[in-house]
Amino acid sequence: MSIKTKKMYRTLKTSMLLLFSAIQFSACAQNDKYEQTKTFKQMNNTQPTSTNHKQEVATFGAGCFWCTEAQFQQLKGVDKVESGFSGGTTSNPTYKQVCTGETGHAEVCNIYYDPSVISFDELLAAFWTCHDPTQLNRQGNDVGTQYRSVIFYHNDEQRKKAEEYKKKLNDEHAWDKPVVTEISPFTVFYKAEDYHQNYFNENGEQPYCQFVVRPKVDKFKKVFKDKLKK
Repeated sequence: MSIKTKKMYRTLKTSMLLLFSAIQFSACAQNDKYEQTKTFKQMNNTQPTSTNHKQEVATFGAGCFWCTEAQFQQLKGVDKVESGFSGGTTSNPTYKQVCTGETGHAEVCNIYYDPSVISFDELLAAFWTCHDPTQLNRQGNDVGTQYRSVIFYHNDEQRKKAEEYKKKLNDEHAWDKPVVTEISPFTVFYKAEDYHQNYFNENGEQPYCQFVVRPKVDKFKKVFKDKLKK
């Protein structure tokens, strides 16, 4: 398989980092503007909506799923991450078909998590940290609808939270450009071929993993150091 070229992970905005620390993530820096934003503090001071150990799922698309998978695997409360495709019209698509951009699918990850350990709010914070949500139908040099920023919500609560966060980020001008993340109902998830699963952990010495995935994972770990698996 040809290696996909991508730009290095963009520097996290300090204004975003305070948002994440407000929900008890450990951030690298803070922004006074967000420190004065009461609505953000209130919204992010939420607890997991469930106290049992029932597994729930979040479905996020944030560019290449190798990067997304490798980042979310680090978080406590995340039991499993699967790479695959969602949001298109072709049944049982192959990776090669999705790469044409003609199936309508996005590269996504199903994130299976314990809501008594990590909340959907915290997963949303990680989602908006791990990629650039202002790029429409691309991430860096990966161009096409298959690389779009997208949240496929599984219930009305997930929809409301995603829409609230997106609105707040745009209202507070967290980036110079507006967040263009698609928020759509989940329909079906097609698991990608086996060689895509756990890709970074099993192919860490490959150039793409060394020069693209690893820097993203390292920065992710620094931001969320208090939420990492031991």
